[in-house]
Amino acid sequence: MQVVLVSPEGEVADPDSPVLHADDLGIVHGDGLFETMLVREGRVCGLDRHLARLTAAAPVAGLPAPDPGRIEAMVRTGVREWRSVHAGEGMLRLVYTRGREHDPSGDPTLYLTIAPVPDRVESARRHGVRALTLPTAYQPGLAATSPWLLSGVKSLSYAANIAALRHVRGLGVDDAIFVSASGTVLEGPRSTVVAVIDGALVTPPRDDGVLPGTTQDALFELAESEGIGTDQRPLTVTEVYSADEVWLLSSVTLAARVRELDGRACGAGSVIDVADLVHRSAGS
Repeated sequence: MQVVLVSPEGEVADPDSPVLHADDLGIVHGDGLFETMLVREGRVCGLDRHLARLTAAAPVAGLPAPDPGRIEAMVRTGVREWRSVHAGEGMLRLVYTRGREHDPSGDPTLYLTIAPVPDRVESARRHGVRALTLPTAYQPGLAATSPWLLSGVKSLSYAANIAALRHVRGLGVDDAIFVSASGTVLEGPRSTVVAVIDGALVTPPRDDGVLPGTTQDALFELAESEGIGTDQRPLTVTEVYSADEVWLLSSVTLAARVRELDGRACGAGSVIDVADLVHRSAGS
């Protein structure tokens, strides 16, 4: 597997060369941020939206504001190198950590990789996914009163999300949807939930600890321009069960229809072509 690695100086590096020190706080504490983007047809989908989310998250996580110009230069270098060795899609990951534990005055760690899109992506796009709802202790509104929880921030502290995916896959399904302590739908471990209800696109509100989804944001912007209704409001699991369709949106997979949730067949009769809208809006 060919992986492209780009340094903060905007130079292509040997992907097998060491990048992190053993005391990097991104490793020892998960203290940092990341963004994952799709490289398609020689460009990065939604780059401006991802950089805006990273910039907004940095002060919440106590990190210095990233330099968009530097990151854009890294991206250009990475994509140029990727195109020289690959014709297909790529998964770009930007990592930004607090740096070394034993050098508090040192610079943050910043690097970028591009790797092939995982095999699971094409299957999810084409065939959809089966999912389970998973309970959490999260209470709606907690994000506003407890900012130290980093709700709505794409933090490197991702172990619980990956553990959730391992758990449901051990039960024979593909993905998960987190549910709050009060029974409202939150998000997937790496996706935003969008339901089609009464001819409109509905997603849980971001102030309920849901990560601002760049793919969902672009979708809603395009949908509204074409006269399709959109809404951000609390969604119950019962509403999701009875929705016309349920989708999981993410930057790399783009759109995966939930064909089964908690063993129940999900609807597939929406008049809205969500997959097409996401495909068309993904580059914005």
